[in-house]
Amino acid sequence: MTRTNPRSLRRRRWWTLWGVMSVSAIGIAVQAVPPYVSGNPAAVPLPLNPDVALHYLVLTAHALPGGLALFIGPLQFMSKLRLRRPKLHRVIGRVYMISIVIASVAAVFAAAVTISGFSVQVAFSILVAAWLYTLAMAYRSIRRGEAQVHRIWMIRNYALTFAAVTLRVYLIAGLQLLPSVEFEAIYTTAVWASILGNVLVAEYFIVQCTRAPSARRQQRRDSPLVTTTS
Repeated sequence: MTRTNPRSLRRRRWWTLWGVMSVSAIGIAVQAVPPYVSGNPAAVPLPLNPDVALHYLVLTAHALPGGLALFIGPLQFMSKLRLRRPKLHRVIGRVYMISIVIASVAAVFAAAVTISGFSVQVAFSILVAAWLYTLAMAYRSIRRGEAQVHRIWMIRNYALTFAAVTLRVYLIAGLQLLPSVEFEAIYTTAVWASILGNVLVAEYFIVQCTRAPSARRQQRRDSPLVTTTS
């Protein structure tokens, strides 16, 4: 009976998770963005504020760069691309960063005029603040040459970007499992769950797959040679 190499098993698990994340991110980006560029406000799944004429345009300004960031984000976690095509990695990173900034600015206005309730306004405001903060920390760390710290902050940032995916998953699940509950209640819960849940998953991933392996390697380097005396 052959034993599976732990390193090979971890690599296989990583690519499986990366594949699921990539497919779901691309799927949501392709499915969610078109209604906002159709020119028809009625096609947007979110309720628009009738007193704010620019609400639809602001959501479009958020959806387009946000969808692009969601689409290209997984590429930044491909170690082969990062090592073999560092210039392409940097170009994609700049496009991702600019997309997040534009989407965040639009999201601030969208959150201010949303008619989904105060709780949703607070949730999206926190999301935008965390989105920009983690992006700024990721940029600062790579400018300092701290690649490992940069990667950790990018994991946190993309976890917030990926909230666009988990929000829809929770929303669909809630509507299917709780048909008697009002849409507003399910939507509010889905918004908070997508943010908090993604943050927790990101921190777990950082500890288990980034910091723990580094700590083990450092421990092996620092461990003194064991000598025996007779």
